[in-house]
Amino acid sequence: MTDETPKLLDLTRDLAAAEAFGTSRADVDTLLGNALATLREVVQYDLATIFERDGDVLRVRVATGELADASVVGHELDLDDWPSLRAVLEEGTAHAFTEHDHSDGDGDPFDGVLDLPNGHACMVVPLHTGTDTLGVMTFDREQCEVYPQSVVELAGVYGSMLAVALRYGKQSERLTRLREQLAEHNRVLSEQVGAGNDACTLVDASNSPAMRQVAELARQVAVTDTPVLITGETGTGKEVVAQAIHGWSRRADQPMVTLNCAALPATLIESELFGHVKGAFSGATSSRIGRFGAANGGTLLLDEIGELPLELQAKLLRVLQEGTFEPVGSDRSVRVDVRILAATHVDLLAAVADGTFREDLYYRLAVFPILVPPLRERTEDIPVIAEQFLAALARRSGRGPWTLDDAARADLTRRPWPGNVRELVNSLERATILANSESLSFESDAAAPRSLDATADALTTLADLERAHIERVLRHTNGRLYGDGGAAEILGINPNTLRSRMKKLGLGGARAYRE
Repeated sequence: MTDETPKLLDLTRDLAAAEAFGTSRADVDTLLGNALATLREVVQYDLATIFERDGDVLRVRVATGELADASVVGHELDLDDWPSLRAVLEEGTAHAFTEHDHSDGDGDPFDGVLDLPNGHACMVVPLHTGTDTLGVMTFDREQCEVYPQSVVELAGVYGSMLAVALRYGKQSERLTRLREQLAEHNRVLSEQVGAGNDACTLVDASNSPAMRQVAELARQVAVTDTPVLITGETGTGKEVVAQAIHGWSRRADQPMVTLNCAALPATLIESELFGHVKGAFSGATSSRIGRFGAANGGTLLLDEIGELPLELQAKLLRVLQEGTFEPVGSDRSVRVDVRILAATHVDLLAAVADGTFREDLYYRLAVFPILVPPLRERTEDIPVIAEQFLAALARRSGRGPWTLDDAARADLTRRPWPGNVRELVNSLERATILANSESLSFESDAAAPRSLDATADALTTLADLERAHIERVLRHTNGRLYGDGGAAEILGINPNTLRSRMKKLGLGGARAYRE
């Protein structure tokens, strides 16, 4: 041992303490860099690195010395291409490479990154802790010589000490990630309190053939990790179907996290999805792991996926294909195991044609599409949904209970419900507020918003009249734009012109209508 041994022992203790206090990866890297600097009194070098092992890949985590530049940190080696390094790892002993090793073997680990002379001093020290191989430590000098055996043996001893420190550092990182994941779970779950209906029961309780088919498809795909694209008009219950898929899956005991892509500004969606590191942008006073990190091991529902900004679609595609992403402000890849569900009322194929949605992302998401039918095509479900909602509302509010007589059921079943389940539950809640008894009536819904048709009797703008007339025709055609009996034919205009006019009038759901 040398005079530097106490310093290394102190560094090892520092990294051991990091386990208890959740030190960040950056802080651990600083401690590892200090350890390499301390070793310079024992092992002369122009470049010293710590390669971290990830399966069969070695990746430079820390580098120091005159030759340590941006090209070194992050440099990767595949052990399949470097049998000499694999041999050092398997033997578990430090090894000084000679000119013969470099010329007749697989070369130098920094070939193509640094221009080091043939015969330069090179040493590789495996980082072992028991049965675990965490990586290697390397030392290089531009001077043409071979490291003496005494130095190699001493470096091997220090490598064992540093491996213990590195293990503590990795445990610290895991603890920090778990703390962050728990904090994110709590944040997301707090946003979803009260969402609480049993989605599996709701979907299974359907009386309509159309929804029974949806339930059957949802059960079939739930047992896989295949992405699912859930489509349908606004308010049909796409999120409930997503919750049922998660509930029937092997991930049911893991978190299900939801992000509404239309509810956040484009500037915040990337951070919300992928997280960010402290100081990544103004106001980032602490790190956040994001929805992907919070959903690790579970399911992530991307609601209104059609509203996801184009620049983020490529990043989402990468997560789907590789399972990795970089948090905002970080150059370190994070690997996650997340099952993706996506929901939208937008016609994504039309969005692909318009250039607002990536074709490759569409086909990656639409491996197993499920169309949730509108309420007007499953009127058998209306009484079931109404009774379940009223029971849940009574539990939450402490009011009620309320009942539906035959006349109320018939009235609800006759309505077209262009807003689907969302409109139905709004009407039910309004009726409970106005009710004078347990029996609800819907014959005169005085508190309901005025029909758009009534605007024709008041002074209003031409655009308002045009908007109301188009909406009335669309209700008549059940949302169909094209073909015989479609809205375009009734209005006497080209379907593409109708689409353009709808967009200009603020009927942003034009893509949701049928062709």
